[in-house]
Order: sequence, then structure tokens, then C-alpha cells
Amino acid sequence: MSRYYILYFIFFIFAATACQNDYAPKPRGYYRINLPDKKYQDYQSGCNYSFKIPTYAAVWNDSSEHTNACWKNVVFPSLNGRIHLSYYAVNSSKELIALMENARKLAFKHTVKAEGIDESRINNPKHHVYGLYYEIAGNTASSVQFFVTDSTKHFLRGALYFYAEPQADSLAPLIKFVKKDINVLLESLEWK
Repeated sequence: MSRYYILYFIFFIFAATACQNDYAPKPRGYYRINLPDKKYQDYQSGCNYSFKIPTYAAVWNDSSEHTNACWKNVVFPSLNGRIHLSYYAVNSSKELIALMENARKLAFKHTVKAEGIDESRINNPKHHVYGLYYEIAGNTASSVQFFVTDSTKHFLRGALYFYAEPQADSLAPLIKFVKKDINVLLESLEWK
């Protein structure tokens, strides 16, 4: 019986002396993302608008159902993301109000998962571009949405999506990076 006491005593000594250094598990890591250099080029849509896009992006026609020829996707292949752009020719103030309300509803559909939605105005009188910009915080499918108009003939709505599980902390560097591209797009947007 004394042999068991000796084994328990040895086990106790090892257990007591084994945990003398501070130890904490390493936090979960994320892949390193190499972001490209910021360079821009002009894009002519063939529709009633033009803007600047980054050289690492491409513009594709939207191929989903119920689209028109002026709906485009600014695609970021290396980032696995897109800015969906929907253009509408406006015929009346009633139609413009309905488009603005629809854009607001689409942005606020994310309130279920959103931690907050910041709304700011877009005002570029030089190019007759006015609208609203929505920054949606939290684990939502779209973190940035916007709409712009000239208040009479043109309306353009945009939404940023990444094709990955919506985790705000891991997507934050990509969102911050592409937000600058969206700002350049909006500042350079011109109607025809």
C-alpha cells in the first residue's frame, strides 16, 4: 500500500511543478492577405454613367435574373468580392422616390444581423451626384451600400459583398481596403 502513496506523491510533485510558467493558448489566426497597390483607370459603362475603377478589378455584366444591360458588377477576383451596381433611368419624381425608398429598405434588411448602420450623405455638385452611403457594422452579408442620383434622370445603387462567411473581424481589412475604392468610384462618377 505504501507504494501507491509514493506514486501519488510523485504525481502530485510533478503536477505542482509543471505549471510554473505562464501559459495561454494562442489565439486563432487568420490568413495573411496581400493587398494590391492602389491604381485607378477610367471605366466607360456603355450606359449613362462612367467612373474610375482599380486596376486589380474588372467589370462584368450582371448575369442574374431580372437584370438589365446597365447592371454591372465590379469584381475583385483576388479578394473574392464584388460591388453590385444597379442602374435605372428615371422618368418621374415618383419613380425616383420609390427607387430611393427601395434602396433604403434593402440596406436596412441587414438590421437583423447588424450591430449598427451609419448613414452619411453623398454630395458632389460638380458632377451632379447626390445620395446616401450606408456602413453596416457586424456580421452581415453586405457591409457597404449606397445609392446616388442626379435628382432628375439617373439612379445608381451599389452593394459590396464578399463571398465568404460574414465575420466582421476577419473581413475588416478587406472592407476597409475596398471602401477606398468605393469612395473613388463615387467621387469620379459622371452621368451622360
